[in-house]
Amino acid sequence: MSAEADSLPPLGIYLHWPFCSAICPYCDFNVHAAHKNTASQKDWLAAYRAELAHAHGLRPHGPVQSVFFGGGTPSLMPGDLVAGILQEIDRLWGLAGDAEITLEANPVSAAQVHLQELRHAGITRLSLGVQAFDDDALKFLGRTHSANDAQHAFAAAQDIFDSASFDLIYARPDQSLAAWQKELAAALALAPHHMSLYQLTIEPGTAFYARAQQGRLHVPDEDAAADLYEATQSLCAAAGLPAYEVSNHAAPSHRCRHNQAIWQGGDYLGIGPGAHGRVTINGIKHASLAMRQPQDWLAACRQNGHGWQLRELTAASAAEEAVMLGLRLVEGRPLAELAAQGVMLDGTRLAALQQDGLLSAQKDVLQATEKGRLLLDYIIARLLA
Repeated sequence: MSAEADSLPPLGIYLHWPFCSAICPYCDFNVHAAHKNTASQKDWLAAYRAELAHAHGLRPHGPVQSVFFGGGTPSLMPGDLVAGILQEIDRLWGLAGDAEITLEANPVSAAQVHLQELRHAGITRLSLGVQAFDDDALKFLGRTHSANDAQHAFAAAQDIFDSASFDLIYARPDQSLAAWQKELAAALALAPHHMSLYQLTIEPGTAFYARAQQGRLHVPDEDAAADLYEATQSLCAAAGLPAYEVSNHAAPSHRCRHNQAIWQGGDYLGIGPGAHGRVTINGIKHASLAMRQPQDWLAACRQNGHGWQLRELTAASAAEEAVMLGLRLVEGRPLAELAAQGVMLDGTRLAALQQDGLLSAQKDVLQATEKGRLLLDYIIARLLA
């Protein structure tokens, strides 16, 4: 292996499938109604292959350590399409022997026979978009499955894949601390190895944002949200799923390696409509962004071989991103690793934040305390001002 390849960060690939059977009112991702997908499976595979080839020309050194199919609802993808994409990745870069290959799924598009097809295609880890184990909450969140559907889908995923995870959303309107503790305890009783637990945020451009602007939707205030967060940490830790990132909890051997590598500064190639990526070219980190509209992206891949825009990150932007991502990790990032990425932090500011109890007192690691993880925006602004 060349010296250049030795110096590159680990490589992952994110593949975006932009279609959902229904658009959730809280979602601000690049999603489109599934009935608007008029392209054939052959067209999609050709476009993904073209963009992968383009990305390989920029970052040819492998192997690929992880692949993450996100969306949208990637469980709507035919198994043959998933298999064809993974075969192309393996042909171009090589897939590591222990590569983690994740696919996000909706419980209503996770029939057992389809999950088995996805496993046969090469998926090793399933991430199930449960969002709540309460039927009234699921209706409020615009989900099309029931709590019972979610339990059955997760049980099937546990049987079929090496690892299975699910997402939940809390800090919902009128959600009491006792109600969330009961719901989370029921979720933990399913013996998951990994959970992603997100506080409901109201994002511009969503249906929930319009309701909030009209005064028809109110989420818990900061103090109530902090109480919910602290209860989440306590219950999950007691169940053997401590937080390893602000919103992610896992048994030690079941952390999402794809996301963890990103938080640690790894390269990831963003493939598909609206996909973001980070890629090191000639020692400099670049950001990629693909066209958002599926038809525009498909046309660009046919005509130009890709739908990417690529820009070099400034030193300041790269430093801010490395600090922001590193602080999300419960273990933080070694200062030596950050320095190798060009991040040099002011010792006086570090000491002041340590004195305030927001950063760990460890001298060789940038690590937020539990209190600090509730105030990451404030810490980052203080560190990088």
